[in-house]
Amino acid sequence: MAAEIIDGKAIAQTVLAKARAAASAFTPRAGRPPGLAVVLVGEDPASQVYVRNKSREAEAAGFRSEQHNLPVTTTEAELLALVARLNADPGIDGILVQLPLPRTIDTDRVLMAVDPAKDVDGFHPVNVGLLGSGATARALVPCTPAGSLILIESVLGPSLAGKQAVVVGRSNIVGKPIAQLLLQRDATVTIAHSKTADLAAVCRRADVLVAAVGRPEMIRGDWIRPGAVVVDVGINRIPAPERGEGRTRLVGDVATREAAEIARAITPVPGGVGPMTIALLMANTVTAAHLREGLPRPVFGA
Repeated sequence: MAAEIIDGKAIAQTVLAKARAAASAFTPRAGRPPGLAVVLVGEDPASQVYVRNKSREAEAAGFRSEQHNLPVTTTEAELLALVARLNADPGIDGILVQLPLPRTIDTDRVLMAVDPAKDVDGFHPVNVGLLGSGATARALVPCTPAGSLILIESVLGPSLAGKQAVVVGRSNIVGKPIAQLLLQRDATVTIAHSKTADLAAVCRRADVLVAAVGRPEMIRGDWIRPGAVVVDVGINRIPAPERGEGRTRLVGDVATREAAEIARAITPVPGGVGPMTIALLMANTVTAAHLREGLPRPVFGA
């Protein structure tokens, strides 16, 4: 492989170290530590793992960490009541409701109920609007896009002026917010998706290519512009019969081996964007704590 492999695990550790240092400095100034509450409804195994990892990192960062594990029979009214209590708790700076929620609960209604100042996922329309209008100093930005930008900055630096960026994927969670962040770094941004005409040709224009379409290895090596920086957000589990009957493996949205022969730098799957998501959750919690106390916003990127 010719490309630099962008080590998301190592960069995430740098972000976590900054978050821990910021939390340590915050605690004596505010008279309390930053607080993060994670809410899980049901017993989805993957969600349980994510929640445990998030709570463990919060404790390691010196936060007040709360984990609320609710049964799958929890009603929407009961969940909204818990969110209201957490909104009113002055010691809680971040509220994360783990998705997906049971089908009996209106996800949009629950996410809308979270205080925007405590919305460390960055999903509330207030934070979406702040990001979209360029008011990032006051916004809480979704963790995966924010982490992806830091990975790009690790190769290209903080200014992307003159760069062509292509984002493949238009979700509210990744595609749209990373496009906004790239615009604010002065890149020229194209948002493409699975229905884009001649998607391969669009991708070949990209100095920076962000793949977040959710289709395993959809983006092939000959779609990559020579010297491009490729950030693969996709996490897809596919059959791996070479490992034994019933075994699987994780792949991204990019055919990594092919792309790495052409790109300047590329994120691996796993070990690229994934570790950054939890790191930025910790960073967002510290940021929310500072903003709520009227303190200067910490810096976690380049």
